Amino acid sequence: MSAQPMRGVFPVLVTPFDEQDRIDEDSLRSVVDFNLSAGVHGLTIAFASEITKLTETERSRVAEVVIDQTRGRVPVVVNTGAVSTYATVRYSRQAEDLGATAVMCTPPPADVPSNERRSYFKAISDAIGIPIFIQEASTAVGGSLLRQIAEESERVRYAKVESAPPAQKVYDAVQHGVGLVTVFGGASGSFLLEELRRGSQGTMPWPSRPHAFVQVWTHWQAGDETTARNIWERDIAPLLRVGGLVHKEVLHRQGVIKCARWRAPAPTPFDTITQWEFDEICERLGIS
Repeated sequence: MSAQPMRGVFPVLVTPFDEQDRIDEDSLRSVVDFNLSAGVHGLTIAFASEITKLTETERSRVAEVVIDQTRGRVPVVVNTGAVSTYATVRYSRQAEDLGATAVMCTPPPADVPSNERRSYFKAISDAIGIPIFIQEASTAVGGSLLRQIAEESERVRYAKVESAPPAQKVYDAVQHGVGLVTVFGGASGSFLLEELRRGSQGTMPWPSRPHAFVQVWTHWQAGDETTARNIWERDIAPLLRVGGLVHKEVLHRQGVIKCARWRAPAPTPFDTITQWEFDEICERLGIS
């Protein structure tokens, strides 16, 4: 593993589809380049990439394309979580073989005993040679169990924390993970400033506004919280308030992807008022 922990802005890439519901690999490569040109510090393939809607073959192909297009310029984190330990280990080995820098796995559901949750991550850790992110989203882990898992599992050295309330959960993870676990925020970057204030070392937002996220990160690291906040409120918050459906359309309007299609079941289309609000935000931000 690298001696220097990964940190910074790691956007979760979307998976572009064409009108026949096939993966548009050219557009996927374009999303990678668009984010790299913004100066992001890493790239991520995860739930916002619609991985649960992909076949196993497609899942591997998306990772292969992203890793190939990145060409080692930044780390690539691949979500390999599955319902069973066996499948997660299999996906994690595949990701490592493809050249992923790290994998990210959600823990088993809350009704699974803590010893089984610990064994789940230990099995993954023993099977691969790259770092593991624990993704705490709908299933909370908590700082104490996070620390215990990391102490027992050599490769668990990162956590993406986005369970509610995100800022407080990030703080709990940072306090318990000190010296062992590097904590990232998630939740689309909605609580980025609050998370940074509580010790988060990175964020995994949507890939539609990477330049703005990098600017926020850069100003915050330089100690200029006022400018960081102003950029977040002006260039990021308005789109986050509209919802996740906007991000493929934003990429499409910027010419990054050819089609804004979501694979079914797709998010609910905008009503007339929300569509007007979205169009107005795009016009204000110069997204045409």
